[in-house]
Amino acid sequence: MTYCTAIKTRAGLVFLSDSRTNAGLDQISTFRKMIVYEKAGDRFMVLLSAGNLSISQSVREMLQVEKLVENEHDEPLTIWNAKSMFDAARVLGSAIRRVHERDADALRAGGVDFNVSMIFGGQIAGEGMRLFQVYSPGNFIEATDETPYFQIGESKYGKPVLDRVITPETPLDEAAKCALVSMDSTLKSNLSVGLPLDMVVYEVDRFATDRVICIDENNPYFKMLRESWGNKLRHMFDSIEDPMWHGGATDVPLMVHTHRSQPLKKITTPQEKLI
Repeated sequence: MTYCTAIKTRAGLVFLSDSRTNAGLDQISTFRKMIVYEKAGDRFMVLLSAGNLSISQSVREMLQVEKLVENEHDEPLTIWNAKSMFDAARVLGSAIRRVHERDADALRAGGVDFNVSMIFGGQIAGEGMRLFQVYSPGNFIEATDETPYFQIGESKYGKPVLDRVITPETPLDEAAKCALVSMDSTLKSNLSVGLPLDMVVYEVDRFATDRVICIDENNPYFKMLRESWGNKLRHMFDSIEDPMWHGGATDVPLMVHTHRSQPLKKITTPQEKLI
């Protein structure tokens, strides 16, 4: 299984992925789900993948050579000459559809669905940073100020902290910290997601980055973050009053009068026959 997330802020982009693809009782496989496409001074792009591993690997290979031809007079469009991230995302969508045309029938005959989802983001010279989530048919949506992050894979465990913290104005290092807390929450609750992690942090208008890291169980910062987050979450939980059912010394009683009726309650009398 998989958990990947990417965050877009005014200051830059954060990409984070785990590396576990199988969490069976006697077989755990590890494959990287992140790849960086970089042309110094011109473009910096990152691709995260989830879903069927054979499909995502085929798409990654196809993306290196995939070309879109708008008409016979145009130069073929690739991720390396695209003038915008939107066009680069179109090339990615075309690569997914090409793999679907080639493999979908054979997969279906073997009882396997064509299942792949991707996050693709970065910056090409001449425009701002952009971030896309790409689906199995090759279509995609773009991150906005209202939705400045994407998740693929086991997203539900790490979503609450992203919702509460991330805004377009979040500083880049805070966004990286939030992504790691989101990942830790997922690791805690789902054994199908596992270390090591791959992380890339990109600063706007750099078209390169030196913030590329593989995080394993011995990474000192991640060990500290996991312990601190767990302890402080427990401390915050303990600092909240327990519910008071019948008043008492509290300004925030749980049982208060409302206009809503009480939950349905069935009381069995001695005269009723129990079944």
